[in-house]
Amino acid sequence: MSNPVVQQRRLRTELRKARDRAGRTQREVADALDWSTSKVIRIETGAVNISTTDLRALLQFYGESPEFIDDLVQTARAGRQRVWWDRYKNNLDPAMITLLEFESSTSLIRQYQSLVIPGLLQTEDYAREILRMYSSEDQLEYKVKLRMDRQRILRGEDAVRAFFIMDEAALRRWVGGPAVMRKQLELIKEWGRQPNVTIQVLTFDRGIHRGMRGNFEVFEFATEDQDHVVYLEWPGGSTVVQNNPKQVSQYVEWFITLEQLAPPPETLDVVIDRLMEEMPAS
Repeated sequence: MSNPVVQQRRLRTELRKARDRAGRTQREVADALDWSTSKVIRIETGAVNISTTDLRALLQFYGESPEFIDDLVQTARAGRQRVWWDRYKNNLDPAMITLLEFESSTSLIRQYQSLVIPGLLQTEDYAREILRMYSSEDQLEYKVKLRMDRQRILRGEDAVRAFFIMDEAALRRWVGGPAVMRKQLELIKEWGRQPNVTIQVLTFDRGIHRGMRGNFEVFEFATEDQDHVVYLEWPGGSTVVQNNPKQVSQYVEWFITLEQLAPPPETLDVVIDRLMEEMPAS
């Protein structure tokens, strides 16, 4: 099945292109179709779905061909398919929905994390300990399940390519005690053997580095209608950087700098084994 998020994005892009080709403003479209201008804006931004009838009327007004209209109608229908996180939708805030949309439609992820293991690499026990700090008891288990479900993007035939860099501090910080950490460190080694996953540990002996400014994640997309996006998250909220090529490129360059500074991925098991040897048995 086509990815609904990708289809929704294509629909938004094609509608804006069609209006540009027709040389019409949003106000002119609204007047011609007896809509409000805000309706046109919400349709083009994806804030609301557009019915098949309205979509055909809109594209006919733009003078598009029957073939193109039929194609976009199919795109719109595909975009209305359920996404896997619909089962959680009553508990999701807008920031998490945004993150899930990026993760579900990306083709490549670059993530730097200095404080904790990235969520996409966490064990269930480790995730539960982290999420307990920021969740009420009635929310905790659904958040743990959601975090585990997110890891599906790294598995299977359609798995995305992912590059992770972690500061050594993230691996040394005990979360849940030695037993939880041993299981977590072993899982990181397993993730590192996945052909689509590359993991590097920025060890303390590499000194100061650009990653000390904070965590960040860069999403790349295979479709031409979506530029790279940077996702920044902290305990108080999150920020999305997009439509700003200069700033996005800066984060990509920082990540590449960290890749070059960190020991190569082939040393991952050696680094983790050393950390585990230093841990008490219980």
